[in-house]
Amino acid sequence: MKKFSFLALIVSLIFMLVACSGNDKSSGSEKGSKEELIGIAMPTKSSQRWVDDGNNMVKKFEELGYKTDLQYAEDDVDKQIEQIENMIVKGAKVLVVASIDGTALTNVLDKAAEQDIQVIAYDRLIMETPNVSYYATFDNFQVGVLQAAYIEEALKLKEEAGPFNIEFFGGSPDDNNSYFFWDGAISVLKPYIDSGKLVVQSGQADFQQAATMRWDGNTAKSRMENILSKAYSGSEKVDAVLSPYDGISRGVIQALKGVGYGSADLPLPIVTGQDAESASVKSIIAEEQTQTVFKDTRDLAAIVVKMTEAILAGEKAEVNDTETYDNGKKVIPSYLVDPVSVDINNYKELLIDSGYYSEDDLK
Repeated sequence: MKKFSFLALIVSLIFMLVACSGNDKSSGSEKGSKEELIGIAMPTKSSQRWVDDGNNMVKKFEELGYKTDLQYAEDDVDKQIEQIENMIVKGAKVLVVASIDGTALTNVLDKAAEQDIQVIAYDRLIMETPNVSYYATFDNFQVGVLQAAYIEEALKLKEEAGPFNIEFFGGSPDDNNSYFFWDGAISVLKPYIDSGKLVVQSGQADFQQAATMRWDGNTAKSRMENILSKAYSGSEKVDAVLSPYDGISRGVIQALKGVGYGSADLPLPIVTGQDAESASVKSIIAEEQTQTVFKDTRDLAAIVVKMTEAILAGEKAEVNDTETYDNGKKVIPSYLVDPVSVDINNYKELLIDSGYYSEDDLK
């Protein structure tokens, strides 16, 4: 009897050890990267697109079981640095950073590197640091090309003699993307400026003159008001405004409407934009803003998740550009998502049918 009990005990112990071993193996496969904390630093909630970016990333990460720490710095550089420092202290394994000032994060990313934390620059290239592993963004040069090509087609620049009056607005000078947007647009429009078919009545035709700090709509509104009062006080009228971002576009439109544009006698000019923010899509439907560039943040979030998983697995992430984005210290391996031009003719197909917005969102 004692011998049988002893054997039974041995068998039971062996069974328990096997079971525990199996449980540990299962737990490891289920947890592992799923318990890792991902820090997500976004610039501001004042722009709808950054809210959408943050929400889309959190949703995709948490669907896979990751923990996330999503922070918005409200365009305060010091606050963003503090938020990233806190993410490092909390033990984040990967940082996803859409920088406010692309040149201001060198020291805090040095701290991340000391903890072997890798960094993905999100839609804004982080400059002057070797501590960026990947860059996930849209084809920013193509954004400018789409905006300018829309103006080219709407004004029929290839066929019409002109001249047409155009004014330029640029993005924030501390955002590296701004220069890509500008260069893309100018690559299309410069021949028409050189030939005199397009005229910049204000004379403000270079980036530094047109730049809009922090992409601020009120700043754009004030500048457009000054341009209108100084360069369009006679019989001249504005035929087109190249705007790189929807918030700037809405500020420009407010200034234009303030001096009578938008009437039967003085129709609004062509006004481009970017990000397909709901307020600007509504403006397009109301035939005020003319165009925007849609950048599907759901697609970019999916790219970031794949990059993160590759980093945590010790593998190389998939990229499609290894030449374009030099941050001053190295060329950052990048994945570029294609942007799409949106106007009143295709917004339903691209924005509603795709599930990005509902019809109620745009009422």
